[in-house]
Amino acid sequence: MPAGTPIMATRMTTEAGAGLLRLLAWLSPAFPTGGFAWSHGIEWAVEAGDVTDGASLGDWLADLLRHGSGRNDAILLRHAHRAAGDAAALAALAEFARAAAGARERRAESVGQGNAFAAAAAAWGAEGLRGLADLPYPVAVGALAGAHGIPEDATAVGFLQAVAANLTSAAVRLIPLGQSAGLAVLAGLEAAILDVAAATRAATLDDFGGACFRADLAAMQHETQYTRLFRS
Repeated sequence: MPAGTPIMATRMTTEAGAGLLRLLAWLSPAFPTGGFAWSHGIEWAVEAGDVTDGASLGDWLADLLRHGSGRNDAILLRHAHRAAGDAAALAALAEFARAAAGARERRAESVGQGNAFAAAAAAWGAEGLRGLADLPYPVAVGALAGAHGIPEDATAVGFLQAVAANLTSAAVRLIPLGQSAGLAVLAGLEAAILDVAAATRAATLDDFGGACFRADLAAMQHETQYTRLFRS
C-alpha cells in the first residue's frame, strides 16, 4: 500500500462524516425553521374528509411527493445545489420558485422556512446565502449543501424525507393519528422518496410542474378556513 494512503482515506471519511453531520443537523425537526407551524394544506384536507386515517394520509403524501410540490422542491433543490456560490443564479432561481407557488400560503410557507433556515445556518458560516432575500426553503437548503460540498443526491433524499416527516407530524396532530400509525405512514413513503430523488436527478426547470390539484385547492381553501391550528 502506498505511503500516506490510510491518512488520505481517513481524511476523506472525516470530510464525508462532517457533511453528513451538517445535513442531519439542518434537516432535524429541532432545526428552527418553524416547520411545525405549517401543514401544507393538510389541515383543510382533514376537515374536508380527504385525509381521515393512516391509509388516506399515506396516499395523499405519496401523490404530493411524486406529482406535486415534493417533486418540484426536489428540482429546485438540485438546481440550487449546482448554483451554490452564484448569487445571481440563486436569486433568479428563488424568483422562479416564488412565482411558481400555487397559493399565497404555499409561498409564505416556503419563504418563511427558507428565511428561518438561512438565519439559523449562520452558525455554519452560510456566506453563500448572505444578501439573498426571501429564499424558498428548497433553494436555501440546496445552496448551503452545495457550498459545503455535501453530495446532491444525499441532500435531495434527506430533504424529501424531512418534508414527509414534518407533514406526517402535522397530520398526527390533526386527524388525530397515533404515533405508531404515523411512523408506519412515514416508513411507507420511503419508496416514493427514493423514486422522486432519482427521477429529478436530470430534471430541468422545464420539467417543473405538477398534477396534485386537490392539494393545491387545499392550500387555497385553508386561507379562509374558519378554525385553524396551522399557518397553511
